[in-house]
Amino acid sequence: MRRVLASAKTGTIAALDIGSSKICCFIARVDEHNRPRIVGIGQQASRGVKAGAVVDMEAAEMAIRSAVDAAERMAGETLEQVVVNLSGGNPASNTVGIEVSINGHAIHDADLQRALEPHRLTHALNGHAGHGREIVHSIATGYAVDGTRGIQDPRGMYGEQLGVNMHVVTAASGPMKNLMHCIERCHLDVAAVVVSPYAAGLAALVEDETDLGVTLIDMGGGTTTIAVFGEGEVLHTDVVPVGGQHVTNDIARGLSTSRVHAERMKTLYGHAVAAAADERETIEVPQVGEEDSGATQQVPRSLLTGIIQPRLEETFELVRSRLEASGAERIAGRRVVLTGGASQLPGIRDLASLVLDKQVRVGRPIRVSGLAEATGGPAYATCAGLLTYAIEAETAAPRPSRPEAREPGNVLGRLGHWLREHF
Repeated sequence: MRRVLASAKTGTIAALDIGSSKICCFIARVDEHNRPRIVGIGQQASRGVKAGAVVDMEAAEMAIRSAVDAAERMAGETLEQVVVNLSGGNPASNTVGIEVSINGHAIHDADLQRALEPHRLTHALNGHAGHGREIVHSIATGYAVDGTRGIQDPRGMYGEQLGVNMHVVTAASGPMKNLMHCIERCHLDVAAVVVSPYAAGLAALVEDETDLGVTLIDMGGGTTTIAVFGEGEVLHTDVVPVGGQHVTNDIARGLSTSRVHAERMKTLYGHAVAAAADERETIEVPQVGEEDSGATQQVPRSLLTGIIQPRLEETFELVRSRLEASGAERIAGRRVVLTGGASQLPGIRDLASLVLDKQVRVGRPIRVSGLAEATGGPAYATCAGLLTYAIEAETAAPRPSRPEAREPGNVLGRLGHWLREHF
């Protein structure tokens, strides 16, 4: 992070969601209730991005420029900085504990910041954020004073030892730097980077869900990202390298049609769960490479469902196995919220409930105003959540003696600004 979201101070904030299928930019003004009101929206089909990572710098730059320009024209604003999401770079979670001596005096902000000095967190990570990885988030999930746990805010309390449990999210340095550089080529500063499921959770989850335990599954085009929330904080994140584009590719291969027609059939006729009527319904499938517009074949709709359902089942099984392997399953509760464009497929809620054995709902942005119906669905939860993150980061940032980050990849700056995510 370079600055403390300077645009939020002026009442205007901007979010940039860079995905594998679409690139979306939201510009919002903060109202009197400290909520974002959308005044500009720009969207562009994604180019140069695969599995959440930039693979063609020039193509990605042009797509970002187009989306940002459309949002700027609608809002009548010129952007200088944006909050951006991260779904590539294999984000990974680690939970570490840190202790510092406070010698019996009252705990102040300086003590909390001292607990997050780079060498302490590096030592606590024990190589998990070593060479080739960068810290994206360092989030305090609990405090202890002289062994007494469950403390929400230790400031003002007395004791000898202050303990902090930290949820640290790291990502591969290369994909992060490529993403930063691509945005900078568009003459924009990166105010903050937020992992996609964390942002989607900020937009779509209600307070009771984050307190009691919930798993947020953001189903994008190239990746499916996971965030487990509990006790009001994000406690675990993970990524599965399978998304909606893999379903489209399966349809294209299985029915010998183009990706464009496969995407269209998935959108118009696709269903995540087989139905009895599917055998009686037929759909026209244009054949790949056939120039004659009449060169189509008639196939039962059940054939399309038979291609879609196994891929989605595999995706949810991978999610389940990742949660079980990480130990996050026991804190995730029995609640799942689906977001992302791929979550809009009819029947996906029932399929997810069957595979994951949990209560499932589809989440939509609930903390922003000004969104039209077309941009108010689960596909836009991440972009809306970036705005919420920007507001919370600015309003919660404590003022006393806060170290300033110099570059987005500056570890000292990231560690020094951890308080923004909680207070």
